[in-house]
Amino acid sequence: MPKIRILVVDDSSLVRRMVSNALATDPALEVVGTAANGKIAIAKIPLLNPDVIILDMLMPEMDGLETLAAIRQRDKNLPVIMYSVLTELGAIATLEALSLGATDYVPKPHNLKSKEAVQQYIQEQLIPKIKAFSPDAAGKLEEVRKKRRPTQETVENEDKNQNLSSSFAAKILSPLAKVGTGKTKIDIVAIGSSTGGPNALEKVLSQLPANFPVPIAIAQHMPPVFTKRLAERLTQKSKIKVFEGIQGGTLEPGHAWIAPGDYHMVVEKYPSFAQISLNQNPPENSCRPAVDVLFRSVAKSYGANALVVVLTGMGQDGFIGCQHIKEAGGQV
Repeated sequence: MPKIRILVVDDSSLVRRMVSNALATDPALEVVGTAANGKIAIAKIPLLNPDVIILDMLMPEMDGLETLAAIRQRDKNLPVIMYSVLTELGAIATLEALSLGATDYVPKPHNLKSKEAVQQYIQEQLIPKIKAFSPDAAGKLEEVRKKRRPTQETVENEDKNQNLSSSFAAKILSPLAKVGTGKTKIDIVAIGSSTGGPNALEKVLSQLPANFPVPIAIAQHMPPVFTKRLAERLTQKSKIKVFEGIQGGTLEPGHAWIAPGDYHMVVEKYPSFAQISLNQNPPENSCRPAVDVLFRSVAKSYGANALVVVLTGMGQDGFIGCQHIKEAGGQV
């Protein structure tokens, strides 16, 4: 069975070495090359034919966004995982990269004092995403590699993928469009999303009217700083207003609230209002915020008057929460 071929692109030789060493601990992975900037990476891609690219954001000569654009001109489907710093600037650049076609992102480790801790972080955060975006069967890997040549078939596949994206958004929007009109009154919409979530959220929320009749609560797997910037970006792209969740925030129709990074978000319903509560209870499914936590609170507070949507995901988070919603009579 062939290994997953990885190209690591970062201007820091230390980062390249540490990422390569951490990935080398997994027998299913092979770092086939490294590059110190985007120009070198673009030249190496056709020679190395990687299955996944790990791409730094801030680099000299050709930065991450420019490199991503050049990669996408050649191949719309080659998985590119942005490896960015956990800062305001890094969050803004990462969200822009996701909108331009990056597959996903992993924040660079910070405040870790040992090489062992950094290696463990990379193993836990980066390796699962590499495997999630790589065909797991030998035949599939070989087939995908053969197709990574810019041909008419590639163009046709790109058109097909765009149609699938539109179809996906339409499928999700269909039940949302019926909110306020069905036999069972819907009083809240809760959304869970993970890998690929920012783009999926933009596709869905941008189609909702400003007078959307109920509040929306969102749990998106993201670190601190990133969730605030995501809320700002979604507000710019949508007619509804999107906020990062705050303790005691009042849920209002036409507004969406995103769980802040490193906090679980729950909703609490009272006779005349509903509000948000945040906590830092232990992660669930290795996630904080966790979709399960939000969905359980929605089931408890709204019961049959809740509609929940699972947009994207990786792992089991949200599965138990959906069961709670169904048991309470809500819609999934």
